[in-house]
Amino acid sequence: MNVLLVALLALPLLGALVLLVPGPLGAVAVRFGLAVSGVVFAVAVAVASLFDYSAAGRMQGTVDLPWIPWLGVRFHLGVDGISLPLVVLTALLTLLCLVYLAGHRPPRARELVFALLVLELGMIGTFLSLDLLLFFVFFEVVLIPMYFVIAVWGGEGRRRAAYKFILYTLLGSAVLLVGLLYVWAQTGTLDMVRLAAEHPMGRTAQILAFMAIGVGLAVKTPMWPLHTWLPDAHTEAPTVGSVLLAGVLLKMGTYGFARVAIPILPEGAAAVAPWLGALAVVGIVYGALACLAQRDLKRLIAYSSVGHMGFVLLGFATLTPVGINAALYGNIAHGLITGLLFFLVGALKERYGTSDLDQLGPGLLGRLPYVASLLTFASVASLGLPGLAGFWGEMLALQGAYEPAAGLPRELFLTFMVIGGLGAVLTAAYFLVMLSRLTHGPWGGPGPAIHDATRVELTAWVPLVALILVFGLWPSALLGLTTPAVHTLLGVP
Repeated sequence: MNVLLVALLALPLLGALVLLVPGPLGAVAVRFGLAVSGVVFAVAVAVASLFDYSAAGRMQGTVDLPWIPWLGVRFHLGVDGISLPLVVLTALLTLLCLVYLAGHRPPRARELVFALLVLELGMIGTFLSLDLLLFFVFFEVVLIPMYFVIAVWGGEGRRRAAYKFILYTLLGSAVLLVGLLYVWAQTGTLDMVRLAAEHPMGRTAQILAFMAIGVGLAVKTPMWPLHTWLPDAHTEAPTVGSVLLAGVLLKMGTYGFARVAIPILPEGAAAVAPWLGALAVVGIVYGALACLAQRDLKRLIAYSSVGHMGFVLLGFATLTPVGINAALYGNIAHGLITGLLFFLVGALKERYGTSDLDQLGPGLLGRLPYVASLLTFASVASLGLPGLAGFWGEMLALQGAYEPAAGLPRELFLTFMVIGGLGAVLTAAYFLVMLSRLTHGPWGGPGPAIHDATRVELTAWVPLVALILVFGLWPSALLGLTTPAVHTLLGVP
């Protein structure tokens, strides 16, 4: 399996390098990118098929080679029950983005496909890294290509949104690097597996490191009040940029809590957990109220991500197996559902030239029945309808808040549970209001001749619909994978 892990990084890197070579490949750049991403997805599926699910709590397929020997930095890779779902999700969403582009003719296609392949390299590398500095390098690799995806292929306000994205995320990365270097200075090692097993730092040092690393990760998540770059980035990004930004890039921040902050700095996590929970529930309610005030559909979906990531952070703040499982489940569910939502919103904007709710609706079901039906499905999945993937992450996060880890103030977390439950109700409210204004209501006739979903679009969307149903009806398919890894993370027998 170790060869396959290296292949997951080598393939998108080689594909991107090939696109740099001048020649006729630019005319078929999207097809080339589709082929490369298809092979990467096949390798990810092969890794999943060879994975030992009876030992999901330990690292498998590890690669450990010297990288910068005089600094003690190693090219250390591995996969366990926490990282495997995110690797497969990244490969799947990248492939579906290239499928979606195959039905369109994006300008400067060679450059766009190059950016998407570099993004895939950085995202998968982040989830496979077991060395702190290697983790940071891959964490940063995604910033420049995403900046250009927004700035070159985005909407009218793309440059401002791109500048805001890069400034916020670079500032967060600088704070993250300070925290990682502090851990290195205190322990003399960058090995994430060793640090998680030995916990060599004292309590005060752990608190300081957790605060620095936590702030850096919270910007990428994003956590309220460090979220303000997200709505602009989502609103102005092209469809594939929004899908990967919501579906994977946000997960890199939350993954950092599960892989770095909590297992390596458990005492720091316990000290900061009440504050993390408080900011999480504020984000849940704030995101829902902001959605109720939106008139732009892309901006509404962007603000919904702030609320959904609040549930993920609340799960982490409980420091319990139930809560952290909820966070990991919510990560995957949000990636699938919000990825589908941005695909659909992008399709509407391409057809109508706007994402303004007042101009798109009402009566969308009468005009575009396939697109509107899928939008309704994705919306009710996002609001947490039982039987769909969005339900389990939110429900388990609230359950985790009901019984937080020993040593955490239970009354405070009960308050968080109540506020989070209110946020879930508000989430249902803004999605139902949106659907009532957009998809339902009178249809005033045929209007302009606008085609419904194409075969290429359905090919990109249907896999997400199927997975939302599978994980909603069969949650143990994912929980059975993450639970052993969560027990190892928390040191639970």
